[in-house]
Amino acid sequence: MLKQVAIIALMGMSASAMAGQWQVKVGGSVIAPTTDSDVAGVGTVKADHEFAFTPSVEYFFNDNISTELLLAAPINHDVSIDGADAVKIKHLPPTVTFKYNLKNSTRFTPYIGVGGTAFVAWDEKTKGDLADLGAKVKVKEDFGFAGQIGFNFQPADAKNWGVFFDARYAQLSPEVKVKVGKDTIAKFDLDIDPMVYTLGYSYKF
Repeated sequence: MLKQVAIIALMGMSASAMAGQWQVKVGGSVIAPTTDSDVAGVGTVKADHEFAFTPSVEYFFNDNISTELLLAAPINHDVSIDGADAVKIKHLPPTVTFKYNLKNSTRFTPYIGVGGTAFVAWDEKTKGDLADLGAKVKVKEDFGFAGQIGFNFQPADAKNWGVFFDARYAQLSPEVKVKVGKDTIAKFDLDIDPMVYTLGYSYKF
C-alpha cells in the first residue's frame, strides 16, 4: 500500500506543475533484468533482455530540480523456465523520478534521480510445454522504487537540443499465477529488477 501511495503522490506532484521549463526526450532503451527466480517445484524462472522506444517528459522547477515521467512503448518479455520458453508478457513501465541536475560551466549536465515505478502487465500467454497443457497465466501489477543516473550534453551549436544517456534501476517483482483449468499449479514472484539503459535526444522549451 505504501508503494502505491508513493507512486500516486509523485505523479500528482508532477502533473500539478503549471509554470517553468519543459523538456521532451526521445530515446531507445535496453531493458536488462538483473535477477531471476529459483522457484521450488518449478525451476529457475528468468525474463529476457528487450529493446524499447522510451520517450519521456521532464519539468524543470529551476536549473537544478526537475521531475521526469518515463512513457515507454509496450514492452514484450519472454520468460523461460530452466532455459525453455514458458511465458510471454506484454507490459508498460510508467516511472516518475525527482532529479537533481548538477549545472556547471561545461556542456555536460550530470543528473541523479529517485522515484517510483510500476509494472502494468496484460496479454500474458503461455508457451512451450505450458501451452501444450492448456495452462493460463496471470501476472499481477506491481509497484516499486526507481533510481536514475545520467547526463545531458548540449553541443555548441545547439540552442535547445541535446543528447542524453542514463541508466535506471527499477525494483520490480510481479506475482505470477499459472492455472490449468481451475487449479493453480504455480504461484511465485518473478524477480526482474531491471536496469534500463537509454540513449537519445532531448529538446527543451
